[in-house]
Parts: sequence; structure tokens; C-alpha cells
Amino acid sequence: MKKIIIAIDGFSSCGKSTMAKDLAREIGYIYIDSGAMYRAVTLYCMEHGLFNADGSIREKDLQDQMDDIHISFRLDADSQRPQTYLNDVCVEDRIRSLEVSSHVSPVAALGFVRQALVRQQQAMGKEKGIVMDGRDIGTAVFPDAELKIFVTASAEIRARRRYDELKAKGQEASFEDILHNVEERDRIDQTREVSPLRKADDAILLDNSLMSIAEQKEWLKEQFEKAIHASR
Repeated sequence: MKKIIIAIDGFSSCGKSTMAKDLAREIGYIYIDSGAMYRAVTLYCMEHGLFNADGSIREKDLQDQMDDIHISFRLDADSQRPQTYLNDVCVEDRIRSLEVSSHVSPVAALGFVRQALVRQQQAMGKEKGIVMDGRDIGTAVFPDAELKIFVTASAEIRARRRYDELKAKGQEASFEDILHNVEERDRIDQTREVSPLRKADDAILLDNSLMSIAEQKEWLKEQFEKAIHASR
């Protein structure tokens, strides 16, 4: 069967990654979490002192070190879910912290960071048969993707999902802090100069505010089957 590229974009905490992972596993495609790549760069900055006291980034130092930042994905043997590796060290749990979430948007807004990671992402998609989610996959990374989905939901619902996720992991969390983080990330993502978050003209809009995970999975599988049929 012909393989295609599936690009899933949208706002933070919309459940894009869960949708993309489930679809990839069901159809036998490779899943790539582009957001995890930006989180990994952010974690690298935090661990290497590349944030100033005021939260700004030491851009020149980061640019000089970009060639030393290698991000890869490997399947976890037990969960069969992809794990994010930063320079061969698994950082999956650490990149999901609220501290990383609070710092990732300014890092992701840097043109040289995006260019470096887009090159990595495009190399991963050369053979097709991938599902990738992020902010600019259908607009900048794979503008010719055969299936593009743009996911949205209200900020309050997204913050509640993130809050519940952190509490389920036993991490301390404040709903108000998370809501503020979600709204601030939306603002930065939509107004940055390089590849701002926007729906591609040919993307299918999905508002999953009131949908269950099962309903999402069914809807997404239908879109995949339509796209495969259309690309024959």
C-alpha cells in the first residue's frame, strides 16, 4: 500500500501527540513528536546555563552549540511508545515538566533552532509512512503532506487536561499556572516571526473540546482512509 505523510498541527495540550501516536501504531507508521524536539532543546538550554536570570536566552551560545544537540526517538520495549532521547539520554519525563513548558516557546521562536530541527524532521520523512505532530508541520515542514489535520480546543479544557495529566503522574500542579502557561504559549506561537502557528489552507479542522479519545481515533482513522484512497 502506498505510504503518505500525515501532519497534525494545533494548539498546545490539544492531545495531538496522543492522537498521532495512536494512529501511527494502528496503521504501522512511524510517529515523530516535533514538539518533544523543541522541549529537548529547551531542556538542553536549562541544563547548560543558556537562560539568563531574566528568562531570556543566550542566543549566540545556543546557536554555537546547535550542532551538538542530537534528538532521536526510540520505542520503549514495555509500553511500545516512542521515547525522546537527547544526545543518547532518555529525557521523556523531564521534557514534560511545567518548567520546560514555561520556557519552550521562546526557544521554539528562534529561527536558527527551527531551521535546524526542520532539517532533522524532513530527513525523518523522506521515506514517508510517518505521522508527525507540532505547530508548523503542514505549513513549513511538510507543505505537501497528503493529510493535514489542525486541532483546537478551548484554553480552559486544554489546561484541565494538562493538569489532570500531571496529577496522574504524581506531580504538583496549579490549574491557574497551567492555564496561564497555555494562554501565553498560544500568544507566542501565533505571533512569532518564524513559522507562526496557523492552519494550513488545505488542513482539516478538528475541535476536540467535547470529543472522547475513542471518537477522535475513529474520526482520524476515517480521514486517513480518505487520504489513502485519494492518493492512489
